[in-house]
Amino acid sequence: MSRIIPVHWKILECIFKKYGFVFERQVGSHLTYSKRGVDRPLVIPAYKEIDADIIRGLMRTANMTRERYFELLKKCKKSA
Repeated sequence: MSRIIPVHWKILECIFKKYGFVFERQVGSHLTYSKRGVDRPLVIPAYKEIDADIIRGLMRTANMTRERYFELLKKCKKSA
């Protein structure tokens, strides 16, 4: 299994949108997304590189598996 490495916020946004999250609002440099059935909203910081720890936390909040993350990462990198 590949390891999770830092990515640009737009790629991360693409991953979670494809996973069913919808943009709600933006406060400063932080974008908030929600999805029906997920208790807490995701807050994605608009940073050039988002650290792997933040990505893992977002995945945990979204109930996303590593396998699904890497599937969507491939799709989002192709379209970028």
